[in-house]
Amino acid sequence: MADRRQETSGKAQAAKGAEPGAEELSTGSGAPVANERTLEQALGLQVRATRRDLDLTVSDLASAAGISVGMLSKIENGLISPSLATLQAISSVLNVPLSTLFSSFEEKRDCSFVPAGQGVHIERRGTKVGHQYELLGHALGGEVAVEPYLITLSEEAVPYTGFHHVGIEFIHMLSGEVIYRHGDRTYHLRPGDSLMFDSAATHGPEELLVRPMTYLSIIVYPRAPS
Repeated sequence: MADRRQETSGKAQAAKGAEPGAEELSTGSGAPVANERTLEQALGLQVRATRRDLDLTVSDLASAAGISVGMLSKIENGLISPSLATLQAISSVLNVPLSTLFSSFEEKRDCSFVPAGQGVHIERRGTKVGHQYELLGHALGGEVAVEPYLITLSEEAVPYTGFHHVGIEFIHMLSGEVIYRHGDRTYHLRPGDSLMFDSAATHGPEELLVRPMTYLSIIVYPRAPS
């Protein structure tokens, strides 16, 4: 009987949803967790990469540095913390400063901070008169480019639905009202409304119902190989 009660209780908890652990509360995103490398792992990866760049085998480097192949293998796999003397011997054979072996561990993560009102301002002319863009940040590297804009359509702004570019665009309406076209469909956007779409299709504000208006536009696209 007790087993049946426990089973029923377990099913009820499963129906409500299990209480997430602390590690599951770190983000609401579905993006994979970025695993932090230990110092030993970062060091090992750098040693291996430098060795391969010089076209050296594990045996070549181990012999020249005066250590065993087994020890070098453990170092490259981040399994041990080598002594300073061992690291100096390895860096000498690889002909790189000792600090280079730690460079991947000390690399900085990209971050862009733009104080209020200090974004880069772009004012559209011609067919896009009255469209004011404020770039709120930029990514310095990585495979994906992200461009967040605060867009203001002034009283003299005119509709324009001819925008189209590679990537995905997300719009969040802050003030005013607009009929926004994407491809063959239109959307009535009011403050608080959001729209995300494939930006390869033509898009843009078709009817400016309440001006001035502001909305956040975030454009994401793959960065071209350098």
